[in-house]
Amino acid sequence: MNLKKLNLMIPIAAVLLVASCKSTQTGSSNVAVTGKPKYEANWESIKANYKDPAWFNKAKFGIFIHWGAYSVPEYGSEWYPRNMYMDSIKFSAQLKPDLKGPAKEYFHHKEVWGDQKKFGYKDFIPMFKGEKFNAKEWIDLFKKSGAKYVIPVAEHHDGFAMYKSTVTRWNAVDMGPKRDILGELFKAGREEGMIMGASSHFAFNWSYYNKKDKFDTTDPQFSDLYSKKGKDINQPPTAEFKDLWWRRTKEIIDVYKPDILWFDFMLDIPEFADQRPKLAAYYYNKGIEWGKEVVLQDKNFSHEAFPEGTVVYDLERGKLPGIRKLPWQTDTSIGKNSWSYVSNWESKTANEIVDDLVDIISKNGCLLLNVGPKSDGTIPQDQKDILLQIGGWLDMNGEAVYDTHYWKTFGEGPTEVKKGHHSEGNNEGLSSKDIRFTEKDNKLYAIVLDWPADGYVNIETLAKNATYAKDLKIKNISVLGSKEKIQWEQTDKGLKVKMPSVKPGDFAYTIAITH
Repeated sequence: MNLKKLNLMIPIAAVLLVASCKSTQTGSSNVAVTGKPKYEANWESIKANYKDPAWFNKAKFGIFIHWGAYSVPEYGSEWYPRNMYMDSIKFSAQLKPDLKGPAKEYFHHKEVWGDQKKFGYKDFIPMFKGEKFNAKEWIDLFKKSGAKYVIPVAEHHDGFAMYKSTVTRWNAVDMGPKRDILGELFKAGREEGMIMGASSHFAFNWSYYNKKDKFDTTDPQFSDLYSKKGKDINQPPTAEFKDLWWRRTKEIIDVYKPDILWFDFMLDIPEFADQRPKLAAYYYNKGIEWGKEVVLQDKNFSHEAFPEGTVVYDLERGKLPGIRKLPWQTDTSIGKNSWSYVSNWESKTANEIVDDLVDIISKNGCLLLNVGPKSDGTIPQDQKDILLQIGGWLDMNGEAVYDTHYWKTFGEGPTEVKKGHHSEGNNEGLSSKDIRFTEKDNKLYAIVLDWPADGYVNIETLAKNATYAKDLKIKNISVLGSKEKIQWEQTDKGLKVKMPSVKPGDFAYTIAITH
């Protein structure tokens, strides 16, 4: 997938005057531009002109929010709307070939809510009131967590828009909460200097719902929620549906001016090939019009759907084994078993999440961490506690995270990190032997991912005359969060550091090496 960027000459007539101007949001890099639109709707133009904004790579940590009508049943996952109609393997095999027989949600729905013909997914929407939702409280929590950017789900596969829409009647202003959820979060976030983004998962809406006469999904009066796709599961998206996708996407861009626009899978399929460069050119040109650099993100499942270097690559619940010189991102959830709130939600620990954050940033990535609020708009206490613990760690160790860049090597240690989407479940916990590097100015940060039992850390990468340490002239060593004077010795076997007598915190310890 590591294709070389094309270094094309830009015709003089298309050169734009670009001048830096003061940002109105923390970390974003705004530009003032005059002249013709910079991007044309083809990959040659986009590859020739696009460069990942520096502000994104400096931010390092963001918050994702999965909240919608699918939060009401509190069962299964955010895919409840699909799975409640998944009555046979024939339909599910399209995306879940390992599923045997009907989904558990199918039986659960019949037992708890009734027959899917009489009580369909549409009937959860009036129950989704969000009566305790407070955008300012959410943003305050995210800011305390140390996050620099926030990406609410603007619309999931279910087809319900969490924003004020003129394109679809199925939106949160006209139904459900009867509030512009996306708009309120954007307003509160920007008032606090947060970088604000939006995610769209709508491309999969075309194939999301099972269409059978025994379900309400075939009722024509609800086809604008369940899609107009017929009963043929192999029918590709029509021109009409792609136009609907475009109009909804364009509305999010034009009205909310997101700094980041994130897309789920299915936008990568061949049928959307004509939409992808159109989207990228439109959004990047809008960024120029708004006077700021924007970020487009995609999972790029087909690898070449968006050519290398035209968007920021995103990995779902997975990481990379080594450094990627172009910026990238992991999106994962606090919940081990779901993205939206469910009654049996299982949270990861703050320790696990901080270790992931450190591993990811050492390889030039960012972490987008999802929270799952309850349908009433409250964020459960266990999720709040985890966010605040992460924020406490970042208060102490943030200088080794924010605005840093990757070093010559990402780190050392025995624990192998698995590669690819949905690989996080195969990873072992990181240990005191696992160390990750970041760098900023005249400091190299070696972050030790657990406390050493004997109180000593030996960094083999920084041994005398070691390949990566040959030009490293160490002047001083400290441990972030500790005022103790640190004893150290550089030998042929490594840089041996005696850690403080009192642990500064509960996980991931940063050795700051001034050189």
